[in-house]
Amino acid sequence: MRLAVTEAGEGPPLLLLHGLFGSGQNWGAIRRALAPRFRVLTPDLRNHGASPRAAEMTYAAMAADIAETMDAAGVGRAAVLGHSMGGKAAMAFALSHPQRVERLVVADIAPIRYKPSLRAYVAAMQALPLGAGLARKEADAALAASIPEAGIRAFLLQNLRFEADPPEWRIGLAEIAAAMPEIEDFAAPPGARYDGPVLVIAGERSPYIRAEHHALFRALFPAARFATVPAAGHWVHAENPAGFLALLEPFLAESA
Repeated sequence: MRLAVTEAGEGPPLLLLHGLFGSGQNWGAIRRALAPRFRVLTPDLRNHGASPRAAEMTYAAMAADIAETMDAAGVGRAAVLGHSMGGKAAMAFALSHPQRVERLVVADIAPIRYKPSLRAYVAAMQALPLGAGLARKEADAALAASIPEAGIRAFLLQNLRFEADPPEWRIGLAEIAAAMPEIEDFAAPPGARYDGPVLVIAGERSPYIRAEHHALFRALFPAARFATVPAAGHWVHAENPAGFLALLEPFLAESA
């Protein structure tokens, strides 16, 4: 699948892969910061944003999408950064296409199966009545009973096109709902490993990457090094962009 892509800047190519319920636009501030030195490509992963919909949402399929999208952009090899679900897609791509990855950055996700805690978000979004004239405030109130965190509701509602009447989701919600077991899991190709430079970035307040996961990373990525963004939870690049860039930019500069 060829993905919809926004890009900015010139220089060595760099792909930024968003997480579940996100889109390439989530990288706006980071893209602007890096564009003076890199050709930054921010695709919408399948079933997200302006990219096509498909029932299959395995990480192998997402890795194939990345390869096809790089081909279409004339990019043979790139640095690849992925956050959350995008981090798993980035790992899958590096393991299946190691020759195409200059260096890899994995932001706040580990190569493991996670508990199905995000399925409640999917259910709440599917239960939202999309009637004519639905306003953002009303949609937010309808989600509040299931999703008490205002910031998460605001993030999810970025996917609702209120300019349509009635509003409609700009993500493949049904496809995502069916694929949640695949999205929660991670299975590396048998015998695969990526020997290039890898930076694993965790959020200080996030539970997604733990010390016991480091050995799992090193089994797949022997050169992995680990860093933590202070004062940040799971959305490391949004919660502390300066701290995130302070770790990211020196690592990218090693090859720039």
